[in-house]
Amino acid sequence: MQPYTHKYTAKSAKDIIGQDEVIAKLRNFIANFSNEKKNSALIYGSSGTGKTSSVYAIANELGYEVIEVNASEFRNAEQINLKVGNAMKQRSLFASGKIILVDEIDGLSGHQDRGGIQAITKLIEISTYPVILTATNPFDNKFSSLRSKSAMMEFKPLDHLSIFNILKVICGNEKIKHDDELLKALARRAGGDARAAINDFQSLTQGKKEMTKESLEELSGREKTENIMSALNRIFKTTDLKIAISAFDNVDEDLDQQLLWIDENLPKEYTNPKELAKAYEMLSKADVFSRRIRRWQHYRFLIYINALITAGIASAKKEKNKNLVEYKPTGRILKLWWANQRNAKKKAIAEKIALKTHSSKKDILKSTMPYIPIMFRNKEMGKSIVKELELEEEEVGWLKKMSA
Repeated sequence: MQPYTHKYTAKSAKDIIGQDEVIAKLRNFIANFSNEKKNSALIYGSSGTGKTSSVYAIANELGYEVIEVNASEFRNAEQINLKVGNAMKQRSLFASGKIILVDEIDGLSGHQDRGGIQAITKLIEISTYPVILTATNPFDNKFSSLRSKSAMMEFKPLDHLSIFNILKVICGNEKIKHDDELLKALARRAGGDARAAINDFQSLTQGKKEMTKESLEELSGREKTENIMSALNRIFKTTDLKIAISAFDNVDEDLDQQLLWIDENLPKEYTNPKELAKAYEMLSKADVFSRRIRRWQHYRFLIYINALITAGIASAKKEKNKNLVEYKPTGRILKLWWANQRNAKKKAIAEKIALKTHSSKKDILKSTMPYIPIMFRNKEMGKSIVKELELEEEEVGWLKKMSA
């Protein structure tokens, strides 16, 4: 049976629900590419918000060919020049134009990528076709050169009503019985990810032609908190190291979040001071390795981190705590996320100033950025700043907010 995500992929821009503003910007960028100042657009947002499908939908409307390469499939400058470079040189035989789509640039990570990002940046500069890059989080420092060369366009998380409308259309086409409230509940569960909602919907209704309350209640496995709870239970409630060490194997949480979950719940579970101290020693060593990975890209340390935060913490106790402990997420996760969101625009502007002044971003953040919002209050000076730095709409919006 054909997956609904393929069967109902958008054929035109109007089929993309909930992203009207960014779709208009992306379509205009592609259609008027010869008049654009930049050769690439970096479209970003969480999974399932329509980034890749939008590119294909717009290309279909304009009669363009899409040449897609996935960043996770290549690692170094040589491979990138071979795949992306050749795609740029070839003329389209059957289409009126061409789009180079470099999907999931987040996949470029680690020491093996040396020269990879620089290679993409250089290819963008010479491209005669629009280059579209997609990313979940483009504000990592390693993407600074790509950001400076690209028009930034954000795909915001879909609200549950937008996802509900997508599912409603599928229900009608597939003649599936349903209750609107159950469909909305499924849409809320997806957390802004339309692709996840569609996949869940197909699994619930396959062979039944009906969506029931019972089938929705049976659906499990997508809830991240359920996965993390299970992982914590395997670490905290066992003394068998073979069980503990595989706790995070199938958990969809990044390393930083795993460390925060453990840090928050460890003192609730380990009540013996000596055992708690030993467990925190394991956690602190894992954090040291994590910092070494960020600084030196030594990803081989990941195996040590996993051993420390699973089997290491499990080994800190003589026997498991028989009391029922309710695990809760740390508020620091949300606080860190908000802090990163607030600082992302500031750092992006600082990078542009650093490039223009041949300074380091660190110095600009300390010495120059505190005065930029003050200077921006002057209309003429504000216009000059926007023009000179080629600021994006979101960056201008941030400056307006800070200078108010």
